[in-house]
Amino acid sequence: MTLHTWWMFIGAVFLLSAIPGPNMLLILSRSIEVGFTRSIAAMMGSLSAIIVVLLAAMAGLTTVFMAIPGAFEALRYAGVAYLFYLGLKAWRAAPAATDGEDPLHAAKAVQSLPHLFRSGFVTSISNPKLILFTAAFFPQFIAPEQPQLPQFAILITTFAIIETFWYFMYALGGRTLAGYLRRPTIKALFNRATGIIFWGFGVMLLRVSAK
Repeated sequence: MTLHTWWMFIGAVFLLSAIPGPNMLLILSRSIEVGFTRSIAAMMGSLSAIIVVLLAAMAGLTTVFMAIPGAFEALRYAGVAYLFYLGLKAWRAAPAATDGEDPLHAAKAVQSLPHLFRSGFVTSISNPKLILFTAAFFPQFIAPEQPQLPQFAILITTFAIIETFWYFMYALGGRTLAGYLRRPTIKALFNRATGIIFWGFGVMLLRVSAK
């Protein structure tokens, strides 16, 4: 892999990672709900799932998975179901705590760090578009005549750094938005909008094909 190829990969991944998707929406909403610091657990969950899929792609397992009849469809429907679940959960989320309790404090009490990590991991791992991305996108930047392991290591590390950068950008955006969402009516509208967007991602995922 040449330096020019690596810079092309950086530019492509930087732009692709910036596009809002289920992961970014989850991190944005978690930052608003539980604060920037605790939302890092959701970031690490999402990133861990992505690294697992990228390592699987390096080992050729994603190609094997795509060849198993019905495997991609099963994962796709599981991903759709989880996105609809997240949408319903966001739609029904309480706009504020009761009895004068601080909403952020209440959310922290409900969502433990392992729970936040799991939510990020499941959101990423259940998205079959990630498998399609790794199967179709990564090989374009691999020079077949050179050792592939060092190339995959560079690409995976680069991808993880860029993805983490955008996670922090979205989480910081959530921290900024949190100050405007203290009014229950505005927070309720935000929860409804978040739910609708998650449902929209689910509908879009229904249209994804492995072909």
